[in-house]
Parts: sequence; C-alpha cells; structure tokens
Amino acid sequence: MSSVNTAVQLITREEAEKGLSRAGSTCSPALARGPWEYDLAEALAGEPAYGPGASSSDVAPQATPRQGQLPEEYKKASDAELDARIRAAKATLGDRAVILGHFYQRDEVIQYADFVGDSFQLANAALTKPDAEAIIFCGVHFMAETADILSTPEQAVILPNLAAGCSMADMADEDSVEECWEQLEEIFGTEPDASGRVPVIPVTYMNSSAALKAFCGRNGGIVCTSSNAKVVLEWAFERGQRVLFFPDQHLGRNTAKALGVPLEQMPMWNPRKELGGNDEQQLLDSRVILWHGFCSVHKRFNVGQIEKARQDFPGVNVIVHPECPMEVVDAADSAGSTDFIKKAIAAATEPTTFAIGTEINMVNRLAAENPQHTIFCLDPVICPCSTMYRIHPGYLAWVLEELVEGRVVNRITVDESVQDNAKIALERMLAAKPA
Repeated sequence: MSSVNTAVQLITREEAEKGLSRAGSTCSPALARGPWEYDLAEALAGEPAYGPGASSSDVAPQATPRQGQLPEEYKKASDAELDARIRAAKATLGDRAVILGHFYQRDEVIQYADFVGDSFQLANAALTKPDAEAIIFCGVHFMAETADILSTPEQAVILPNLAAGCSMADMADEDSVEECWEQLEEIFGTEPDASGRVPVIPVTYMNSSAALKAFCGRNGGIVCTSSNAKVVLEWAFERGQRVLFFPDQHLGRNTAKALGVPLEQMPMWNPRKELGGNDEQQLLDSRVILWHGFCSVHKRFNVGQIEKARQDFPGVNVIVHPECPMEVVDAADSAGSTDFIKKAIAAATEPTTFAIGTEINMVNRLAAENPQHTIFCLDPVICPCSTMYRIHPGYLAWVLEELVEGRVVNRITVDESVQDNAKIALERMLAAKPA
C-alpha cells in the first residue's frame, strides 16, 4: 500500500497531466507541495496558518509559532539524498539523539523514528533515554512541550517544523480559560460541600498548551489522555462537584456519557459568549462543562460513512476515536484511543474487515502492517492532519545535521514557572492508570 503522501502526489499529478477530475479524492491538492512553500507564504502574508487541508474555520492565532525558511539544499534534495543524509546523521549521533514519531506522522518521516506512539506514549518513551542529548519530536507543538516538561533540563527537545501546531489545542487559550474560571467561581463560590468536594475541577486534554496544563496544576486539576479519560473523570468527580473539561468537547462528552452523566448536565462553554452561552441555572445544574473545541480531522467522520461501510461490508467492525462526534461514537462498534485501535486490530485472530475513524496516515499504516485484515478509513477523502503534515524529511535532515555540527535549532522550551505546575497536573495523570 502506498503512503498517504504518495497517494496525494499521484492524485495531483493525474489531475494536472491528464485533466482527470477526481474532486474529493483529497481534501487539498496543495498537500502535494513542499511544506516550505507554506512557511514562505505565511512569512510574506504576516499571518500564521495551519497548512493545506486545514478547515477554513480553523484560524490560527497570531501567536502561533512560524517556521523560518528551510535551507535550499534540503528543499532541492531528492528523496534518496534525504534518506542517505538522515541515516548518516543518525549513525553519527548514535545514542546522543532519539527520534519520536507520532502515529499520525507521514510514513516518509516515521521510518526514521526510534519510537512510534501517541503523545503520551512518546513522552514516556523519551524518559527511557535520559542520556540522549536531543529529543527530536516528530509530532506537534504541545507534544514537544510535554516532552520538555518531563525530560531533564540538559536535554534539548526539538520540533523539526515550528509550524506544526494543533488547531484544537489553540481553541482554548490561557486568558479565555482564566476568564471562564473567574466567572464560574462567582457562580459556584470556592468552598467545598459537606463531603469535601470543591465546586469544580479543571481537566485538560493532553492536546493543550503547557500553560493550560499549568493552570490545572495550580487549581487542583489534572491532565487526561484519550486512554485514561474515564479514570481521570472518576478521579475528578471524587474531588469535585463538577468538571470543566477542555479543549475537546467530544472526548469530554463521550467519556462523561459513558459514565452515565445525562446530556442535559453537560452544557457547552463558548468563550465568545456571555457565561459561555449559558444561564446561571444551567451551570449550577451541570456535572461537566464542555469547552467549545474539537479536532478538525475527527470532526470529518459522520454516521453516513458508517452506514455505507456496513452496507458495503456486512459484518464490518467499526472502530472510531473518542474525539469523533457523539453520534459517530454511538453508531460505531467501539471507540478508543489510537493505542486502543491498534490493540483491537492486533487482537483479531481471524481475518476481519475494519473501518477506522481516525487520521489517515495511521489507518494506512495499520492496513500495511496487518495484510490478513481488510482495513480502511471511514472517510474516503485523503485528508491527513494538516499540522502534523508540515513535518517533512527535509526538516528532519536539517535538524539532525545541525546537531552533528553542534548546533541546536527549533528547540522547544517551557518556562520553569510553567513547568512546575504543569508537571503537577501531568504527574496526577500518570497516576490515573486505566484498568
């Protein structure tokens, strides 16, 4: 099976050379271009963006990091040349550098990773290499921040392309959450009830900035992953009367619903509206207050896609990520984290047809690794995570060769004042192990 990048290149070439109309085959033919074209376009426009294929409704904040220009030699290098240079640099650096690759990363980069996993697994993987001088995180910005918080001060965490951010993480910023918190304290007060539970516990998804993790740390809250969200909510309910969950509404809603929380007790908080778009009574009656955030990749999945999969493949096993909308999770056979999806497929002893609702790079890789099964993505349109896709072998070759020369570029650092509180929330998360 060809990689997502190869498929996008072929689709784009066919449309250009033969005039074929394959509208809808890929969410953006611009994905075929080098990411450095977008670095330059953003520099010229003076406006950050998430990259080709991103939803038009995902507007990058002005503070979004931007990538400087990649040296010309890496833009012009062939795939074979980049491969040779990356492997040579890795060999020279040896144990001094470790490369982490997220499940959603393109195959052309993931082939060089020393560890592959989700953001939480990769942050833990970095801890197994305390002697590595550099941790090259082929993921997105919040993941590199988490690795910096959990790694030693002597280790440099590097993000090959600084423009690899996350639109969901950007949907909840520190100022908006602080303002929300102040309004909630005015309504709920700050005193615990008779059983010692405080009025509200903040819970942030791993897909958030270090500043929001620190906010949770200093306000009695915790970080969750898609793997341990259920355990984390149970932890929070033991300590609080209700939960403020951000930034992903869908993970919060799906997890709370599975715990028996009624939908009417899960109001949405829209930071652009007064009281988040609620009245005081709705908030007083709440158990989980959901932030108005979402993942643009997982928002693409819908019930119609599941119905078509069941029609085309009777007996198909539909597995989706809990970042998908509630109606999609309800219509699927099961829902879980990227690691859950991977393990579910590995556990199938007989040839099975799987329809998967998560990012296309991971789905394609699962299909290639499990040829005994039929595995396909629920969304027929090739639309990878636009920000993860900003990382290309050219950037990886550049940061590695700079390390060989004794120079650290694109280092991600979290201020010590932020690190201390963020680490508190992360350590609470580490202790909240799923059964």
